Amino acid sequence: MNYPAATLALGPFCFLQGHHLRRVTPVLPEPPGPREGRKGSGPTMRLLILGDSAAAGVGATRQEEGFAGQLVSCLAAQFTISWKLLAKTGATTGDTLDSLENTGAEPFDVVVVSLGVNDLTSGHQRWLWLKRQAKLIDLLNTKFEARLILLSGLPPMHLFPALPQPLRWYMGLGASHFNAGLHKMVNQLTNCRVLSVEVSRQLDGLAL
Repeated sequence: MNYPAATLALGPFCFLQGHHLRRVTPVLPEPPGPREGRKGSGPTMRLLILGDSAAAGVGATRQEEGFAGQLVSCLAAQFTISWKLLAKTGATTGDTLDSLENTGAEPFDVVVVSLGVNDLTSGHQRWLWLKRQAKLIDLLNTKFEARLILLSGLPPMHLFPALPQPLRWYMGLGASHFNAGLHKMVNQLTNCRVLSVEVSRQLDGLAL
């Protein structure tokens, strides 16, 4: 069964499951710590990290242990990283667009984007999400002079233990549907890449 057909068949029930899950699932805080800085030695790389709770480091005790901190530490072994993190729990692609449109122009060599899960769980259709992703890419190219844009694909949500069935299966199907569209769109662009998200099948290492 494809995602549009599954939406017609299971959409209302999965909506109720998702609504209940949002009410009972605790919201973890974003970790404290710097959201911009300079680190390392070597050629300068200007790095922008955008996105949702994954980019914001939710689950870590401090920013240095989160995604941005770990990425900066790895790159700082070879580059002087001038970095900035613009991420917020629950952010959709539309939210991030609004934020960037109100942010001052600044050139970046590399932009890493983690967006899509909240678009999917909010019920946004793929065509709308892809339209906003294309607008985001255009904004990063024109206003922020991005040389390379790395887009994170949606994770395999069918493996997330916090999601009950059939919602887990349905979200996994939706994530695959979104990722297929993103890959097709990015294949036509020269300075964009999609990074596939792989997670361990050890369920104690997963979170939502």
